[in-house]
Amino acid sequence: MTIVYKAALAALGFCALFSTPVLAGEKVIIKDVTGRDVEVSVPVEHVILGEGRQIYFVAALDRDEPFKRIVGWRDDLPKADPESYAAYLAKYPDIATLPTFGGMKDGTFDVEQAVALKPDVIIMNLDAKTATEEAGFIEKLGKVGIPLVYIDFREKPMENTEASMRIMGKLLGEEEKAEDFITFRADSIAKVTSVLAAKKPVEPLVFVERAGGYSADCCMSFGNENFGKMVEIAGGRNMAKDIIPGTFGAVNPEQIIAANPDQVIITGGNWQGYVPGGNWVGVGYGADLTEARRKLDNLTKRPAFTGIKAVKDGNIHAIWHQFYNNPYQFVAIQEIAKWLHPDLFADLDPEATFKELHARFLPLDYKPGYFVSLKDE
Repeated sequence: MTIVYKAALAALGFCALFSTPVLAGEKVIIKDVTGRDVEVSVPVEHVILGEGRQIYFVAALDRDEPFKRIVGWRDDLPKADPESYAAYLAKYPDIATLPTFGGMKDGTFDVEQAVALKPDVIIMNLDAKTATEEAGFIEKLGKVGIPLVYIDFREKPMENTEASMRIMGKLLGEEEKAEDFITFRADSIAKVTSVLAAKKPVEPLVFVERAGGYSADCCMSFGNENFGKMVEIAGGRNMAKDIIPGTFGAVNPEQIIAANPDQVIITGGNWQGYVPGGNWVGVGYGADLTEARRKLDNLTKRPAFTGIKAVKDGNIHAIWHQFYNNPYQFVAIQEIAKWLHPDLFADLDPEATFKELHARFLPLDYKPGYFVSLKDE
């Protein structure tokens, strides 16, 4: 926030900001993913995104003008997914001037700035709920009629994705488009689950490492949700399911060696903005897969992977980390299924699925780079 802008807010005064009502439209009650009944005027015209990566699902519903309703967003996208941000920036250069916010969980979200922008709704991820409540933001925003709605594609995405897309469809007045997306997602997952149900193959043991190489520590992973659940849907057994009680957690190198997984999947992305020159595997939109493969191979040299079956057999793979935080998880499920059961899914084409997703729902042209494997030629 600029000094001039801060001064303007100070002149208005915090109390004044919280006494200006927001213009109302057709009011409806929306039940968010926490079960809260929230009154919102729809369709909304002014939205604050509590995370920049929420553009992944907004764009799927507002394809022609994905930023037309956005009056502010969190500042995470340029660092968390710089290639996607660059692609959006090239097509919609005005996003460079959108007001940005810090995070709710780290205490840098500026509620006064949010009120000054007079949004019709603020969209927050479920994982920000505790911090939001502790700061009393729902009550403060409620005093000026600004509703806050929780969605979730991260904590329990396999449970909450459809509900979250329907919430967004209602908010944006794009309910039919949301249902089209949900149907496409379900059909894409069924291409995996129907085959597995019919063939009942042996399920390989899979270790999923979250953001491998992001730090020197080893190893973050997933419990019985998110990528852990995607592995199970794709016909595998998630090694960390019985070790990590929630969605996210860590296992130690000795546990990996003792479990001796058949397959290893490492989530990656271009995190140069966070960890310059790090050992992370830079898969993502238009990524250099030769370099990604080199860095993936480098991660197998760590002590945690010493002598395990997955390394001996070359069943080491990397996948775009951001599948863990958007409604495109069905593409990841298809790719994981091909890795785990290559014979069963020889004709399945996750790349074509992702291309169709872009062609039907997203404003960006598709670029490959989201998956890499040491078994790739």
